[in-house]
Amino acid sequence: MKQVKITNTPYDDVFRTLLNDCSHLIIPVINEIFGEHYSGQEEIIFSPNEHFLNQQGGNEEERITDTSFKIRGNETKQYHLECQSSTDNSMLVRFFEYGTQIALDEGRIKDNILTVTLPHSGVLFLRHHATTPDTLKIRIETPGGAVEYDIPVMKAQQYTLKEIFEKKLLFLIPFYIFSHEARFEEYEKDKAKLEALQKEYEQIKNKLEELLNQGVISEYIKCTIIDMSSKVLEHIAIKYNAVREGVKAVMGGKVLEYEAKTIMREGIEQGIEQGIEQGIEGTVSILKTLGVSPQTILVKIQEQYHLSPEASKKYL
Repeated sequence: MKQVKITNTPYDDVFRTLLNDCSHLIIPVINEIFGEHYSGQEEIIFSPNEHFLNQQGGNEEERITDTSFKIRGNETKQYHLECQSSTDNSMLVRFFEYGTQIALDEGRIKDNILTVTLPHSGVLFLRHHATTPDTLKIRIETPGGAVEYDIPVMKAQQYTLKEIFEKKLLFLIPFYIFSHEARFEEYEKDKAKLEALQKEYEQIKNKLEELLNQGVISEYIKCTIIDMSSKVLEHIAIKYNAVREGVKAVMGGKVLEYEAKTIMREGIEQGIEQGIEQGIEGTVSILKTLGVSPQTILVKIQEQYHLSPEASKKYL
């Protein structure tokens, strides 16, 4: 079968960034796709994304999955998720390749029996059409009989803002703009329609602020969601200046140094080199230079250095 070269897109990068930096946001997505009932407090254990597939002639080819991880609760399950902006003919091949390699990585041999466990695989479609299936399927014909399993499909464009927040699918917010993609031309020409789009994004921003104030999410997660939303917007609306600037005006444009990530890393580096005390002071100094509010600084150093609210106040 012909191999297809896969090129990462900015959407893949946003998907992986959210997974790496706000990993627990994926749990409600898993609940939605697989019908699970995780509470959100479970441990997430990421597996290596790189897998080396054996090729003819003894060569190995490196492939990178979008993500593979385990969720450890009452039991431990392995998941493999892919993010697709649209369908492509090689997708099922990749699912099989990745799934079997992930299974082999943790396979075990006992009493002359090789046991491999395939991960629970699913796909997030950022775009879909009338012909996009709700489920993909892999069938394996073996000497002992046929085996088949389903790969459930999640279609991001189907979710309204109300559903996103009710189901806690905050992971989908950066991709919400896909649901408006077909109307970009209208928004460019019709100010009233553009204002309606801006009102939706004002709802998103206000709701994120509410969740922050309620302690449901941190300032860091809020900033990450907004920054990743901006990255998706810059790419998908590259030809539509009014759409880009209109949404950015509501969401606040470029988030302070999401750069929040860089802030934390610099603080950690200083902590390693100079001691935790000076590391905290370094983080606070950087945040103040960037104009971050005192309340936000308190939240960040509490999260990063595991400080109590009382202990953190002395660094301001």
